[in-house]
Amino acid sequence: MLILLLGTGLYLTIGLGFMPLRKIPFAFRELFKGRKSEGEGDVTPFAALMTALSSTIGTGNIAGVAVAIAIGGPGALFWMWVTAFVGMATKFSEGVLAVKYREVDEGGRRVGGPMYYIKNGMGKKFIWLGGLFAFFGMMAGLGTGNAIQTAEVVRTVGDTYNVEYYITGIVMAVLAGMVILGGIKRIASVAERVVPAMALTYIGLGLVVVAMNYQAVPAALGQIVSHAFGFGAAAGGFSGAMLMLAMQRGVARGIFSNEAGQGSAPIAHAAAQNNDPVDQGIIAMLGTFIDTIMVCSITGLAILTSGVIPQECDAFLIAGNNLTPEVCDTGARITADAFAAALPGFGDHFVTVALALFAFTTILGWSYYGERCAEYLFGEKVIMPFRWLWILTMLAVTALLYAGDNITALMNTVWLTTDTLTGLMAAPNLIALLALSPIIFKLTREYFAKLEAKNAGEENTPES
Repeated sequence: MLILLLGTGLYLTIGLGFMPLRKIPFAFRELFKGRKSEGEGDVTPFAALMTALSSTIGTGNIAGVAVAIAIGGPGALFWMWVTAFVGMATKFSEGVLAVKYREVDEGGRRVGGPMYYIKNGMGKKFIWLGGLFAFFGMMAGLGTGNAIQTAEVVRTVGDTYNVEYYITGIVMAVLAGMVILGGIKRIASVAERVVPAMALTYIGLGLVVVAMNYQAVPAALGQIVSHAFGFGAAAGGFSGAMLMLAMQRGVARGIFSNEAGQGSAPIAHAAAQNNDPVDQGIIAMLGTFIDTIMVCSITGLAILTSGVIPQECDAFLIAGNNLTPEVCDTGARITADAFAAALPGFGDHFVTVALALFAFTTILGWSYYGERCAEYLFGEKVIMPFRWLWILTMLAVTALLYAGDNITALMNTVWLTTDTLTGLMAAPNLIALLALSPIIFKLTREYFAKLEAKNAGEENTPES
């Protein structure tokens, strides 16, 4: 999966002439234009991106980054960046195909995503591949988008404020139900208000933490690069095992966080009021940039410059002994300690609130993804039962947290299961992206050729 994810992203990046990297400023301009409705769909292009971001900016940005660095070493952050830079081309391509091959369901909603561009783009003989994606997408949604998010919030709030697990679980389930039962328009309405505010606030406070530890920034950046390739003081030079651990943890958590190649985000972008596939793809690719290059980097640098990684979490020893100390798996706690070290009496509370908000919006966004996958498999009649199943799953996961001494082993199993489901979900999507890449390249060339012709025409028009 590591080779397939990075390989597909690199192939698409080269095939697009590195357009996603060259056009980041242009993409932000298109994003803010996307606040207006300019085509058929259910939500504005801006709201579609915020819905996609609501699912990607979650526990992976706070807990996931910390766990990746604690176990894989500082180099894991480097591989998260690599995943993001090639992932922008992947996310762009997903957005293009989502709008290009979307359909209108019985309820008049625009529906799309990998299962639809597999069916409509690759042909009827590949319908089974679309069905496979939808099945794994539905299951990954219940795990990645629901169970992990709920458990992290319930445990973190409980540990920080000594609140009973069932109280937090019930409150989250009720609040989520009030939004989810209203469908995509209500989810998008909440997302476009909450996501920008929470992301900007987290980035701002994170920059304050890094700025307060500015003397440690050069050393942290040096560790990120050297450890990424298996070099470290503890290793006494090069360690192939440490290289593989950093790469594995960085890519796995990068994909978990930004979802590039996973095939989830195009489900949201298919609902955009935008008739131009390339334009929506350009907006879509910003999801990866914002999530990983901005938000995850802030978490990683805050942790590394604060020096709060527990001493037991030595990537070289973990790689050599194949044994992970339990303290290294407490990701949210590590991030909270980093913020608290710079902002005593406030930082840890801020991280707890941020985690709760990030996870809550992820639960909302992923509920829509799971719902669309379920509809593809079972028809429109399954929509409302699936929404109720989603809410009940939140309560069931909360109940599992009362497993006592087995809770750490149980949560590790849940994390590993969701990583596996993410990989199984991504495989059909990546196959489709590779198969349909000539169409993506063609549409992109035509879009920018028209744009250049239009700009040239405006320059040559005499001023009135």
